[in-house]
Amino acid sequence: MNYEILAPAGNLEKLIFAFVYGADAVYLAGPKYGLRARAGNFTWEELKKAREIARGFKRKIYIAINIFAHNDDIKELPSYLEFLSQIEPDGVIVADPGVFRLVKNYLPGVPIHISTQANTTNLEAVKFWEELGAKRIVLARELTLEEIAEIRKNTEIELEMFVHGAMCISYSGRCLLSNYLTGRDANLGDCAQVCRWPFHLYEEKAPGQFFPIEEDERGSYIFNSYDLSLIEELPELVGIGINSFKIEGRMKSVHYVATTARIYKEALTLALDGKTLNPEKRKELLKISHRPYNKGFLYGKPKQGRVDKEYYTLEYEFVGIIRGFEAGLCHVEQRGKIEAGDPLEIFTPEGQVIKGVAEKLYDEELKEITSTPHPQMHYYLEGFPPVPEYSLIRRLPRGGVKNEQTGNSTG
Repeated sequence: MNYEILAPAGNLEKLIFAFVYGADAVYLAGPKYGLRARAGNFTWEELKKAREIARGFKRKIYIAINIFAHNDDIKELPSYLEFLSQIEPDGVIVADPGVFRLVKNYLPGVPIHISTQANTTNLEAVKFWEELGAKRIVLARELTLEEIAEIRKNTEIELEMFVHGAMCISYSGRCLLSNYLTGRDANLGDCAQVCRWPFHLYEEKAPGQFFPIEEDERGSYIFNSYDLSLIEELPELVGIGINSFKIEGRMKSVHYVATTARIYKEALTLALDGKTLNPEKRKELLKISHRPYNKGFLYGKPKQGRVDKEYYTLEYEFVGIIRGFEAGLCHVEQRGKIEAGDPLEIFTPEGQVIKGVAEKLYDEELKEITSTPHPQMHYYLEGFPPVPEYSLIRRLPRGGVKNEQTGNSTG
């Protein structure tokens, strides 16, 4: 049986980092049709480049065409599919039956993956898509472990499931709040994330008078959802027979993509050898921006609980990318301001963590500087041993880590 870590790629840079950090495949989208209108996405030329890069790494790319299409969308789709037939993606992700039909006609040799947006929550639905010619099902997030196991026992189709990332307050992402309140259609990839807004109460007999909902001094979180993390469950999911372990986050940072790809790849490699990931390694997932982690629906209906925004923080700040190592200095591309003396750690593509201090900083002319204030400026860092290109630099919390959450809550 084949297994893979499937990472998000919102642009070419994220695609490269996903592969460098161990992802077996990435999912991405062209300018339209991919349910992430604001993710950056790929032009047609960039899709060609993505295909070339993937072949160079001997990895796979899956292209999302998982909108719920209207007639105008359908009219423009054939020309896009004809283009995709030239670059030969390793799979196409769809949710709409009409799109499915067109993909079968225009891309007869390309495997079709059924998106989680299709809400596949039972065995009969799996068999329905299998009989129509689908190669893989991306299972709905609302399934329990027992339901997933039952589906696996009764079908040979490839199964994929989300194991990490943001979860929608709505049922498998089918939300109308954004469309109703802003005119931005979530099912066409333009969600305004209304669920993250602050809300107020009003008394119907006193129109125009609004009262704030105060769960604490920072406001209200009545629609906020937890983030999913199934890193500890990976061995069991491998045992059940899940083929592809998917990470949410095409709109997330390079730091997020690289960290999750590396840690989940290590966990999968160990699981296939009957071993489990070191708890210290799991803590790397706490260093990316996240809400509190839980297990979603895996163990049944999640318990009610408040999502406190204080956990959605960036205690370890992503501040740079290593572009080389020259004359004892790290050549860095800035992604966040640092100052001489800041506590730092470097996370390498192999998953090694190297802690240190920014002893000295130099500009491109090797003149000493005290800080790196300019976005994406190139500079040199003294204080670390040789590290490989594409390593990431984090600034440690100056006051220490506030929330050392382990991510093992089931509720």
